[in-house]
Amino acid sequence: MRALHIITGLGVGGAEQQLRLMLRHLPVDCDVVTLTNPGAVAEGLTADGVRVTHLGMGGNRDLAALPRLVRLIRAGGYDLVHTHLYRACVYGRLAARIAGVRAVVATEHSLGDSQMEGRRLTAGVRRLYLASERLGSATVAVSPTVADRLKRWGVPAPRIEVVPNGIDVDRFRFDAQRREEARGHLGLPADAFVVGGVGRLAPGKRFDVLVRALGRLPDDHWLLLVGGGPEEGALRRTAAEAGVAGRVVFAGERPYVADGSPGPDLPALTSAMDLFAAPSTDEAFGLAAVEALASGLPVLYASCPAIEDVRPPDAADDGVRRVRGGPEAYARAIAEVSAAGPRPRVASQVAHHYSITHCAARLTDVYAAAVSSSPSPSLLGANSS
Repeated sequence: MRALHIITGLGVGGAEQQLRLMLRHLPVDCDVVTLTNPGAVAEGLTADGVRVTHLGMGGNRDLAALPRLVRLIRAGGYDLVHTHLYRACVYGRLAARIAGVRAVVATEHSLGDSQMEGRRLTAGVRRLYLASERLGSATVAVSPTVADRLKRWGVPAPRIEVVPNGIDVDRFRFDAQRREEARGHLGLPADAFVVGGVGRLAPGKRFDVLVRALGRLPDDHWLLLVGGGPEEGALRRTAAEAGVAGRVVFAGERPYVADGSPGPDLPALTSAMDLFAAPSTDEAFGLAAVEALASGLPVLYASCPAIEDVRPPDAADDGVRRVRGGPEAYARAIAEVSAAGPRPRVASQVAHHYSITHCAARLTDVYAAAVSSSPSPSLLGANSS
């Protein structure tokens, strides 16, 4: 089977890095097209041996990109097209159908109750999404929570498949040497209690809550923020106003898989942390929290379907806790975890549930069903093997 993945961009983000990880485990011949921004993940995919094409799309309304995409799909002779993120889903589903590919799968990575990939859920956004969804064979939801949201939108339940995001549990296994090296590289004191936050530095992630919480905690508590985005300047100003600028470290965007770039990769940074906190109240999955659990970290979160869909509601002492509220609530919760002392750094059962090998096998089944029910032209004349 030959598959083409179409994604809006390939900067360092959750969906983008998830695509790279998934392609390392899918037993399918895959190429990738990025509509815009062939960033660090594009370089990583190329290093993995994946052919990546940059379509050079100028914006959401660059309609000239559609015929270019159609020609590319036809030339590739693909059996299946898989789209990721809103713009790629809208253009990619239509292009695949025009090109004659009938097996079209889309993954909905980031659908919240009030936003999709950071954009406000207006009536127009919803109508365009639903219109393009009808052109596909199946829509993959990354959690049962997202599946329920899609159903409420009007996507027929039989067209929805749940395939969660996956992680390489072994890559996030705690490593004392990587912890020491990462702390040394970032200037984190060896004996500091380090609270970590991972994600795009955007208002919806509410990292300002953690910055303000730090101002209510002793001086041996530090905050490590991993990610980039438009909110970085505001967060630095908030840290200065709170008197904690010297205890907040901005690590920038870090790769999931070591790629030769300077500085520690994301798994090394989770080893450097003592606690993971995710104060965002509107998450579609919560991949960073699962990665933290793979590193054996205690986790405080406001919204995380990945945890709530798996973790028994009566699990009392597994280091995972939902925290509602703002800086004061998070400061209290962080102080309680810190006072309790270190826990064994072993991967939780929640993390093992999301093993990438299991998730890749599930997605392979979705592909097989899509191709068998909607054979593409390249398969119509092929002999079964």
